[in-house]
Amino acid sequence: MMYGATFAAWRAEAAEPWHAYTHHPFVEGLGDGSLPRAAYLRYLVQDYLFLIHFSRAWALAVTKAGTVDEMRFAACTLDALLNEEIALHVATCAAEGLDEATLFTAEELPQNIAYTRYVLDAGHSGDFLDLLAALAPCVLGYGEIGLRLSAAKGKTPYADWIDTYAGEGNQQVCHEVGALLDAAVTRQLGDRPMESPRWPQLSHRFVTATRLEIGFWDMALPE
Repeated sequence: MMYGATFAAWRAEAAEPWHAYTHHPFVEGLGDGSLPRAAYLRYLVQDYLFLIHFSRAWALAVTKAGTVDEMRFAACTLDALLNEEIALHVATCAAEGLDEATLFTAEELPQNIAYTRYVLDAGHSGDFLDLLAALAPCVLGYGEIGLRLSAAKGKTPYADWIDTYAGEGNQQVCHEVGALLDAAVTRQLGDRPMESPRWPQLSHRFVTATRLEIGFWDMALPE
């Protein structure tokens, strides 16, 4: 239960797509350095656009939250996304001659549109738990990927990416998101959440977002 009980349960129920997501060829290429630089830059451009929408989703979480603590956490996460995580993308792309204005106006690819709009729709049409279920695969999956790649890390030009998601700061965020998720589930579904009629729907949201993560990696690789 690395990032909490709810995540562990959803991860187990999504075992096949979760492994395909966290061990995708794009991910393995980051770890061993075999990922083509062009694929990495293609990913970074799209991930910049993704993080813009992801920030909007966390802003939506403030309005969907049921407690002041949930509101504060969502607001802090929004700040970290806009002012910290995006900085890696901006700096890396700037070194390749792509400034932030170019990133912001880049064409958003269909896989990116599908994923980000799914997350936002989960929040708009559902409640705080629906939104968290759609957000969790990205937050917690990147944390898991970062730790695994860091533990086996050899010489790779993508060490900065790995270090970002394996780093203490991001891992703390993952643990906090896991705790937020557990607390929200207990508050809304009770002490036996898996017996709630809502559990299958929330688990399905998590699985769907995980599958959309696979599509996001696919999008960056050469055809």
